[in-house]
Amino acid sequence: MKRWIAFWNILDKDLRTYYLKGPNISWGLIFPLAWTAMFFIRTGSGLGAIPEVLPGVVAVSVLFGTTSMLAVTITFEKKNRSFERLLLAPVPFWLLMLAKTSGAILFGAVNAFVPVVMASFLVDLGHVNWLVFVPAVLMIALASTFLGLFIAVAVSEVFEAQTFSNFFRFPMIFLCGLFFPIDRLPVFLQPVSYALPLTYGADALHGAVHGGHHLPYTVDLAVLALFCLALFAGSLGNIRRRWIL
Repeated sequence: MKRWIAFWNILDKDLRTYYLKGPNISWGLIFPLAWTAMFFIRTGSGLGAIPEVLPGVVAVSVLFGTTSMLAVTITFEKKNRSFERLLLAPVPFWLLMLAKTSGAILFGAVNAFVPVVMASFLVDLGHVNWLVFVPAVLMIALASTFLGLFIAVAVSEVFEAQTFSNFFRFPMIFLCGLFFPIDRLPVFLQPVSYALPLTYGADALHGAVHGGHHLPYTVDLAVLALFCLALFAGSLGNIRRRWIL
């Protein structure tokens, strides 16, 4: 029980200090709006295209929301040596880092449903398979958060983490099948697409919203889970090697 009290206190502190600030809340609302507007202006599509666009907007909102916030929270606390005080907490190291990343996971999941709420006022979403959509959003939030943690551990400044994140975020946006099918990519790029975690999250979201998925849902979610475990384990190893030893 004491472990989970410590977990909640760390999460509560991060929520109040970083995530529940006005600029972050407004950014979480404006960012999905900007992506949606940009797509419709660029393509000239009508409301009928919303089901096709929605999975991409949701995934991008989660990806940028989680990785951007982790770049601030982890890197800032390491630089100001407040992270070192957390290491004195009587909780396992893995639980400590899970508490530090849970705020970003929640932030990303909430960001994901901003475009969903907006879309619900414009089109009928009664056909969406929520039993797949919600787990896919949560798994994308987990994978993106742990990717952000992996990046944040490798640098020492916030601006470095943000810049370094773009080397992963933008290729994933264009290669994971969010806005155009993977089979339309050049043949030499298609294996790269299937090495990206967002590919499987995007496939599950497309299937949940309009049925356009290529892999079974169980495969998509299982591969995302493997990415989550690998990224989290790799981040813990890097923290021990770079920040503790």
